[in-house]
Amino acid sequence: MSKNVLISGAGIAGPALAYWLGRYGFRPTVVELAPALREGGQAVDFRGETHLTVLERMDVLDELRRIQTGGSPVRFVDEHGRTLLHLPADFAGGDVEVLRGDLSRVFVERSLPHTEYVFGDSITGLTETADGVRATFQHGAPRTFDLVIGADGLHSQVRRLAFGPEEDYVSHLGYYAATWSLPNHLGVAAGSVGLNAPGRLASVGADHRDPTRAGAFFVFASPPLAYDRHDVARQKTLIVEAFEGLGWKVPRLLDSLRQAPELYFDSISRADVPSWSTGRVALLGDAACGATIGGMGTGTGTVAAYVLAGELALAGGDHRTAFARYEQTLRAYAEGCQRGGDRTGKFLAPATPTGLRLRNGLLSRRALMNWMLKEGQKVSTVALPDYQTLLGRSAAAGR
Repeated sequence: MSKNVLISGAGIAGPALAYWLGRYGFRPTVVELAPALREGGQAVDFRGETHLTVLERMDVLDELRRIQTGGSPVRFVDEHGRTLLHLPADFAGGDVEVLRGDLSRVFVERSLPHTEYVFGDSITGLTETADGVRATFQHGAPRTFDLVIGADGLHSQVRRLAFGPEEDYVSHLGYYAATWSLPNHLGVAAGSVGLNAPGRLASVGADHRDPTRAGAFFVFASPPLAYDRHDVARQKTLIVEAFEGLGWKVPRLLDSLRQAPELYFDSISRADVPSWSTGRVALLGDAACGATIGGMGTGTGTVAAYVLAGELALAGGDHRTAFARYEQTLRAYAEGCQRGGDRTGKFLAPATPTGLRLRNGLLSRRALMNWMLKEGQKVSTVALPDYQTLLGRSAAAGR
């Protein structure tokens, strides 16, 4: 039985997988490039019966409800601060919304009794042998594992090493997004308030836990840009160039950007991998079928972790059988959720004045908004196996 499993990525899907693997008797090791768990971050959400069922089976739903943000209403304004469109908390926040860092912490804590975590390191090489995968690391000594899982996001290192270069799988969707933290000198409330210009959104909202802090969220349309992902100064310059000339609070937000010690900046893109596994290596969450924003990636990754671990347990560690069943169960569902990300940039920052007016007019109708929420519930729903029951039956049958 394949017992030792290396997981790349300690964000959301990686610790969720580690939790389930540990529960089924596997020995997971999670390696994470960051020196420690990231705190705070943007709010992420779960919506619909499928997401909530998995959280209940993980026994974390009540805890997440205790630390939830309460949702994030969104308000779009003109340059004088007059409201053009208001979206209620349940539109963006789903059934349960939590800060990304809080969710990661809960999943890590639940997985700790059975999981080894290695922070501040990354995988540099993967060599498959007849009975395992030899992994080399940036800092740690080489080790051999039975299986390797890439839960390391849209820019997955595992996918690059085992499947091929990123450009073979990741497609640019025409927009870039940026977030950073700043002092709440503007006195904004929780949720977000933002100004649109064609192809641009500049928004800000108070930190849910510390109202003296705020978070900026900017989106702008652009063809692919050439920049070093580690060159923060260049990324700040690109953002300033895209938003110079706008009024409202934008100049002060750009001033705060220049002083911000940390910045998230990335394209709005999607990953499409024809097969989620090769040999003893498999992909999970955004690495396999992800979208930067709007593709229900948090919920889909959590569901995928549940299914992948359950199939490995049900197959007695036979990775060939488990990987095939995992993908067969989830591919159509994940791709359906992912399609929402294709529309995110166009929704947040329509490219023309006509597009802005059309979005604001249509979403001002509560009936249409309710219909969209119901459709989102449908997309996020899939029939899931009850692995606890199936595994009990297998044991009773002597498997």
